[in-house]
Amino acid sequence: MTAETVAAHGTGGTAQWKDRKKYLWPLGLAIPAAPLVSYGLVEATGWGAFWALGPFLLIVVSPALDAFFGKDSDNPPDSVLAWLEGQRYYRWCVWAYLPLQYAGLVLACWIWAQGDVPLWEKILLTLSISVVGGVAINAAHELGHKKEALERRLAKIALAQTAYGHFFIEHNRGHHVRVATPEDPASARLGESFYRFLPRTVVGSVRSAWGLERRRLARLGSGPWTPRNDVLNAWALTLVLYGALMAVFGIGVLPYLLVQAVFGFAALEVVNYIEHYGLLRQRTPAGRYERCAPRHSWNSDAIASNILLFHLQRHSDHHAHPVRRYQTLRSWAEAPELPLGYAAMTRLAYVPPLWRRVMDKRVIAHYGGDASLAHIQPGKHAAYGVTPPS
Repeated sequence: MTAETVAAHGTGGTAQWKDRKKYLWPLGLAIPAAPLVSYGLVEATGWGAFWALGPFLLIVVSPALDAFFGKDSDNPPDSVLAWLEGQRYYRWCVWAYLPLQYAGLVLACWIWAQGDVPLWEKILLTLSISVVGGVAINAAHELGHKKEALERRLAKIALAQTAYGHFFIEHNRGHHVRVATPEDPASARLGESFYRFLPRTVVGSVRSAWGLERRRLARLGSGPWTPRNDVLNAWALTLVLYGALMAVFGIGVLPYLLVQAVFGFAALEVVNYIEHYGLLRQRTPAGRYERCAPRHSWNSDAIASNILLFHLQRHSDHHAHPVRRYQTLRSWAEAPELPLGYAAMTRLAYVPPLWRRVMDKRVIAHYGGDASLAHIQPGKHAAYGVTPPS
């Protein structure tokens, strides 16, 4: 067996399975590398428009590659999962995101602090850095689910740029428990626009993370105002980071840091918006929510977006196996499939009429035409021919 090929044992004998995406995963580092490449291009040409390389890769190139290369539904067989999980190469592909992320942030602060750089160039650079920070939350998502202490610490570091350290607590201990229920602030409702969802999920995730930590610490006999509070120590990382950057480059970088943080975590939340839009876990006769299943997450096998986001689009398997590493996540035939990859669907979410035209019919079709089974925005039941709950 080679490093790329392993024996897959099944009832029909032994076959060789090869990870055909193995050497594509480093392409996921194109986004954090973009500001560094942009700097070289701007220096070489004098064209400030190159600062927009990061957003261009995400908004234009990735959807175009999805359309050109199509979908990849290949799954690793069960017999190779343990071997595949143990290959450290895949971990380094994610870990490498962080040094590139912070090299770009330091470079941006240096540019922002310069008085001879036009404001429009600084704005383009800010947007590019916000894209890096937003996708860094996805890298933190991959790292934060793992059992190794080092990877969990790296997740907090990745989140510090966007001041979204509480995501580490809320996502793991809140969202994964309450996903596709009315109690989950990160599950979007049928008929709810992204602009209505955004403040609800941002405020709700902070409240949820704080409540989870407060209850955890109370069980240990402690109040919430302690360095052991993971919400506080995650936010403290952001304060230290921003303080250090201002100490080196001046307080003038603060507005840019704040803007990139907002745009960065908004980029994460638009992904949250599409992942469970309109999907609802039903109540069992005992009054509990049914177990989370593949049908409660929207998936996509668009290959370019999956490479860019470390298989985040195989979201159903992630919810079934949260600690499973990205290279082993599988595509589920029974999971609802998005018409396009995340890179295109997130852009669609910014235009609510187009989003509803594309997605509402798919949600209702997923429930066999019975909209009453969907997770509907309060006050919108009549629009879908459903009697509001009493």
